[in-house]
Amino acid sequence: MNEAKQATDAPLLSGADYLRDILRAPVYEVAQITPLQPMQRLAERIGNQVQLKREDRQPVHSFKLRGAYTMMAQLSQAQRQAGVIAASAGNHAQGLALSGRQLGVSTVIVMPRTTPDIKVDAVRSFGGNVVLHGSNFDEAKAHAENLAAKHGYTFIPPFDHPAVIAGQGTIGIELLQQNGHLDYVFVPVGGGGLAAGVSVLLKQLMPDIKVIGVEAEDSACLRAALDAGEPVTLDQVGMFADGVAVKRIGTETFRLCQQYLDDVITVSSDAICAAVKDIFEDTRAIAEPSGALSLAGLKKYAEAHQLKDQQLAAILSGANLNFHGLRYVSERCELGEKREGLLAVTVPERPGAFLDFCHILGGRAVTEFNYRYNDDTLANVFVGVRLMQGQEELESIIADLRQGGYPVVDLSDDEMAKVHVRYMIGGRPSKPLQERLYSFEFPEYPGALLKFLTTLGTRWNISLFNYRNHGADYGRVLCGFELEEHDLLSFTSHLRELGYHWKDETDNPAYKFFLAQ
Repeated sequence: MNEAKQATDAPLLSGADYLRDILRAPVYEVAQITPLQPMQRLAERIGNQVQLKREDRQPVHSFKLRGAYTMMAQLSQAQRQAGVIAASAGNHAQGLALSGRQLGVSTVIVMPRTTPDIKVDAVRSFGGNVVLHGSNFDEAKAHAENLAAKHGYTFIPPFDHPAVIAGQGTIGIELLQQNGHLDYVFVPVGGGGLAAGVSVLLKQLMPDIKVIGVEAEDSACLRAALDAGEPVTLDQVGMFADGVAVKRIGTETFRLCQQYLDDVITVSSDAICAAVKDIFEDTRAIAEPSGALSLAGLKKYAEAHQLKDQQLAAILSGANLNFHGLRYVSERCELGEKREGLLAVTVPERPGAFLDFCHILGGRAVTEFNYRYNDDTLANVFVGVRLMQGQEELESIIADLRQGGYPVVDLSDDEMAKVHVRYMIGGRPSKPLQERLYSFEFPEYPGALLKFLTTLGTRWNISLFNYRNHGADYGRVLCGFELEEHDLLSFTSHLRELGYHWKDETDNPAYKFFLAQ
């Protein structure tokens, strides 16, 4: 039987019960007490003391070891002999594998076939038996549950179990021991195990400390649950911060987060990238996106609430990053810090027009400039500008350009422009097309692109195609199709059959500026 399901059937634990279980958790048989490290550069910039809880320093480079070991240590001798199983694409898998090696328990971890080799190899290096199955986490989890029923394995859930929550809550003890004068603690939220454990501990011992949950905007399952009053399942989740890409928060974790968290905020992918950069500049550590999530929330919350001279702590929850993912981080961190603006500017094709345009920009550094001749009257230019004063400066530049007679559109928050269009400037069709534009996300496994082209590319002509992958386990495609109005119903039906996440981008302003007829 699924252990998470057993937990929901058992009597609910009180805050005092959790406090007892956290204090008794045997995590230090395998885990480390991680440092609480000052971030001096960031502190000076935002006017508050900032400290980072370095869970990336654990043997598995993530906090997940604490919860996995705590639950496994409580298993009966019969359960240990039968072995345990879990579904995971990363950090929980590594924590489970190392816990199994420490306790002498056989571990089976079902991972999606799309999981990068670096994560699969890490699990195997800790002694885990990896089974690759399915193209996503849900398929892997279903297979793990089937194997558990077939072989008598105990299923170890990644977050929704009291023992797992108690193990994660030991971070709260260390925070108080390392700095008993904290005003705010920011905790990343995926399934909610870490946020539940830390908040229930802190609120039992130091209720004046504000505990703030931080979610990625595109996987905010706790925010959705709070709005609905109960856990709900999101239709889609973004995979950039894959460590928190959870469609549905746990039942028990939701109960605790709802009761003990003081607030929950969401942050963008660009803000997470900026936090990764902040961590590197202050500590020389490279966090995975979900590992930098709580720091991104700290910065946003401090600015929104005008916090000054407060003691703030964020949890660097993990550093199991696919190295090639840093390409995306480096491209987007300046945007996340409001240190760069992206603009589409219409420039007249006349002598001196570009010179006048550059005069308006003044001495500002241009980070990107894309132009291609369009016609005899107008040209559309894609330009990036370095900003020293954030959004206020960007708005001033836009006002100056418009006053100078240059129509301009701000693309700084346009996801399609940032991911695709900036690499495609100048590609306009040479003949009129009935074109519609769609963006897609699909898993990176052999045959995924072939499936895409087989399903969509034989009946309708593909008029535009751009593929971007930043080292993630999913691909991002921008695709144009020649579609008559009467084809739309049939085409949409094929999109649903395809099963990939998609979005109609035909009305996107970046497309109209640079790619459309």
